[in-house]
Amino acid sequence: MKAKVYITLKNGVLDPQGKAVAGALANLGFSEVADVRQGKFVEIELRERDKEKASANVKQMCEKLLANTVIENYQFDLVD
Repeated sequence: MKAKVYITLKNGVLDPQGKAVAGALANLGFSEVADVRQGKFVEIELRERDKEKASANVKQMCEKLLANTVIENYQFDLVD
């Protein structure tokens, strides 16, 4: 089973990387870009086959290590 974890900054948190990417895209001629928010994507291969246990474990991984829950949101999908 594979976990696909998406981590993004919460609304209201400044995103200097996103601003830099937005500026670079504008310089490349992509004037239609209004804003960019940068995030992280983590793919985890799991040995666990029980979807409930896997979900609980991935949630703990996110809260203990992968996401800074003070300033970041996370969501994940489990794929067989």
